[in-house]
Amino acid sequence: MTDAERLRELLQALVRRFSISERADVQCCGMTVAQAATIQALAREGALRPGRLSELLGITPSTLTRNVARLEESGHVVREPDPEDGRAQRVTLSPLGRRTARRLEAVENDFAAGVLARLDPRRRRQALETLPALLEALREETESCCPGAFDHLVAMEEIHV
Repeated sequence: MTDAERLRELLQALVRRFSISERADVQCCGMTVAQAATIQALAREGALRPGRLSELLGITPSTLTRNVARLEESGHVVREPDPEDGRAQRVTLSPLGRRTARRLEAVENDFAAGVLARLDPRRRRQALETLPALLEALREETESCCPGAFDHLVAMEEIHV
């Protein structure tokens, strides 16, 4: 097996494992992964127009519309007029949505802390020092084949390196 094949397999396994834990965590909060991602994006970014929110999440506007409708019905988000354009609306978290966002973040942080606790301190430090470099290399390689794609889906300022 080449180093490239091993890297691909390890990253896919890592992503799958974290995705599985995320789905389990979200089920505990009573919502879909897409709804949780919407709540987390709004918690991070603040009130957003639906078009910008669908761009950030990498989903179609129709999928976002369904997610927002369900979140609105459950009391997690509200729509408000956009102060810059009275014809447009923004989606923002309700107080319940903000509490849910904090709970989701706490559950995910607890899971990550559990993962790190299973590593000896030297390996933990190595992993935390290596992952940002790997992420930057991934961004650069993505940019070489698909300009703008990486930064479109993952704003580097969101990631605390």
